Amino acid sequence: MDAAPLVIVDAANVVGSVPDGWWRDRRGAAERVRDLLVPYAAEGLPGLPGPLELVLVVEGGARGVTSVPGVRVEAAPGSGDDRIVELVAEHPDRARLVVTADRELRRRVHELGAEVTGPRTVRP
Repeated sequence: MDAAPLVIVDAANVVGSVPDGWWRDRRGAAERVRDLLVPYAAEGLPGLPGPLELVLVVEGGARGVTSVPGVRVEAAPGSGDDRIVELVAEHPDRARLVVTADRELRRRVHELGAEVTGPRTVRP
């Protein structure tokens, strides 16, 4: 496993973890989460030192959010959960961490060997 650990963030779930009015501007809320993630690319997360490859998966009203240095944004053509599972499956030989509180998604990616953590890991 020479590649940096892959951290895949469920944007809809992380955005929805804080009732800050995100529903009025889903794209803006996803952009704020994207920007919060940038420092983690180099610094790492608790128990997972950097550098990390960070991927923010967006869907629905958050489509159109662009990538920035340190965070690649993937717009799911359909279900964000399905795209996250695909990304996990595409990298079986890498350390993978999925950030979500969604129970069904947690089960699906765990079955593929990914670790899972909740939104508070990236959003205080």
